[in-house]
Amino acid sequence: MIYFTSDLHFGHQNAIALCDRPFVDLEEMTETLIRNYNKTVHKNDIVYILGDLSYRIPVEKAEEIISRLKGRKTLVIGNHDKSYNPDLFDEICAYKDIRYNKLLFSLLHYPMLEWRNSPHGSIHLHGHIHSRPDKPYDITGFVGNNYNQDNKARGIRRYDVGVDANNFKPVSIEQILAFFEIEPDTD
Repeated sequence: MIYFTSDLHFGHQNAIALCDRPFVDLEEMTETLIRNYNKTVHKNDIVYILGDLSYRIPVEKAEEIISRLKGRKTLVIGNHDKSYNPDLFDEICAYKDIRYNKLLFSLLHYPMLEWRNSPHGSIHLHGHIHSRPDKPYDITGFVGNNYNQDNKARGIRRYDVGVDANNFKPVSIEQILAFFEIEPDTD
C-alpha cells in the first residue's frame, strides 16, 4: 500500500494552539500521531512524508521518533526539516513525481498552482497549509470551508495530505483516488 502524510511537527508545542490540534500537550500529540501512523501503515508499505516531520527539537530526538514510524519512508523536504540520518529513509528529495496506475502524482511540501501535466489530470499532493476538514481556510485569497473538498468542487486535483486535514493519520493513494472519483486503471 502507498500512503502520504505531512506536517506532523514532532516537538512543536505551539502546533497544538496554532493548528487547533485536539491534544492536551506535546507528549499526547507525539504519541497519538505515532499510534495513528503505525495503526495505518504496515512494515512494507511505502510512505511519502511531504515535509515538516519535526520542529524545534534536536535532530537526535527527531530521529528517535522517526525510527518508531513503520514503512519504507521517502521524505520530501519541508521548510522545518533538518538534516536527518538518510538511513532512516529510502530517499530524501525536494520534489518527487510518481506514477500509479498510469496516473502522475506530483509531490511537494508546498501547494502549487500548476504542476506537471496538471491540465491532463495529474494530481498534486502537498502539505504545509494545515487545512482542517472542519475549519474555514484562506489561501491565495480564496476563502472556503474545506480545502480538499473545495479543490475537488473547482475541478482542481490538488490535495492536502497533512495530518490536520486527514484525522491525524496518513492517507492512502486509494483514498485519494476515491476522493477524486477516479477509477483505478487495471490495464
